[in-house]
Amino acid sequence: MTKGHKIRSVEEGSIAWKEGVESGMYLVSVNGTAPEDVFDYRFLMNDDHVEILIREENGDETLLEIDKEPFEDFGVEFESSLMDDYRSCCNRCIFCFIDQMPPGMRETLYFKDDDTRLSFLQGNYVTLTNLSDRDIGRIIRYRMEPINISVQTTNPELRVKMLRNRFAGRALEKMRTLKEAGIAMNGQIVLCKGWNDGEELDRTIRDLTEYLPEMQSVSVVPVGLSRFRDGLEQLAPFTKEDACRVIDQIEAWQQKIWHMLEKSYVPDAEEEEPDLMRGAPRHFIHASDEWYILAGRELPEESRYDGFLQYENGVGMLRLMQIETDAAISAFREEGIGEGERRVSSVCGMLAAPYVRRVMERVEHAFPGHHVHVCPVRNDFFGESITVTGLITGGDLIRQLLLRRQNGEDLGTELLVPVNMLRSGETVFLDDVTVEDVERALGIPVRIVWDSGEDTVRAALGMPPRKKEDRQLYEEAD
Repeated sequence: MTKGHKIRSVEEGSIAWKEGVESGMYLVSVNGTAPEDVFDYRFLMNDDHVEILIREENGDETLLEIDKEPFEDFGVEFESSLMDDYRSCCNRCIFCFIDQMPPGMRETLYFKDDDTRLSFLQGNYVTLTNLSDRDIGRIIRYRMEPINISVQTTNPELRVKMLRNRFAGRALEKMRTLKEAGIAMNGQIVLCKGWNDGEELDRTIRDLTEYLPEMQSVSVVPVGLSRFRDGLEQLAPFTKEDACRVIDQIEAWQQKIWHMLEKSYVPDAEEEEPDLMRGAPRHFIHASDEWYILAGRELPEESRYDGFLQYENGVGMLRLMQIETDAAISAFREEGIGEGERRVSSVCGMLAAPYVRRVMERVEHAFPGHHVHVCPVRNDFFGESITVTGLITGGDLIRQLLLRRQNGEDLGTELLVPVNMLRSGETVFLDDVTVEDVERALGIPVRIVWDSGEDTVRAALGMPPRKKEDRQLYEEAD
């Protein structure tokens, strides 16, 4: 007998609230079927008449017969947002960053998820290696799209070696099934020097164009290498010259794919914007921002990002930040906002520092009297080769800013910390240092800044932030 899914909270005024459902109770079944996860639950709850079996903690059961609108929400939140255990990864990828984590950190940081449900809900990239035919059927039935796929290479033998899973090459066949069912997909290629670059990258891009239009976009990101790689496959970092070659290779493919799609696409007179699922022209393959920074090249113009489909993968983040910043500055100046004086500091990773400085210089120029001191933080914890903002630890931040202060730098009246440095929904850094710890150590208040250009300008000017939901819906816990 299934115990059911434990209810964490009940929305006041909802159907569940009116029926007397309380937190701590369990939802056992809907119309006689025990939901496996949140997708089953939502599908079953779409009817206008549902019978919901509720079990109390003492074992008493109540069958609720409810008439409602077909898509009306029942009004409960469950202890697990997924309503099921997370599926862990069965690969031993040569590039896995979790394998490069030091011991003694928070237990959840060592969990390797490879769950297609998280791909749909949260944007995670999955390898497809642990999917059964039944799982594929559920994706198609519930239209769990887009599915974000860690492709790495379309060479089956090479994929087996890179993922260290003898089924990794065969798993690529599942992309064909998803394409035939019309499921939208996005791809990712983690590029490893001497493994899947060069001619192998050409082969992968060429093969992935066969999945158009369902495969909407593909990103290429450089492998991240921390200093904790003892006993792992030896991988070499990319150089400036490597980055230039990768960008040239990708941009050549972008032109080729755009022209190929442009020739075959017939616009619909009623469509407001080109329909990707009908094969609208797009650049398809994208180099992440890191390549352009490493190569010392200017970022592509906005139109090359195809609507920022790969934003969460670090493709176009900096360009969109500049666009949103300029728009916010223009709007605030028209409204007469930004008078007075203010001096603050803003932290970031080494990679983004030149671009963050440009953004803050725009703010300072537009609003005289406002000064933002940009403080790039070197990653001593994982190693200097890790330069992204999201992997900065609280310990590194505190130590380096204290040293800056000792050397005479004025940190100002507030410290601006990007939200992607923190655990989802919390004020905790990767090393369990809290925002409160930083405030105590530095003696100045910390302001968490969302990742939009407008929120960045608001923070610089001391304006209240806009209320914004966290991009990440939940994180594996316990």
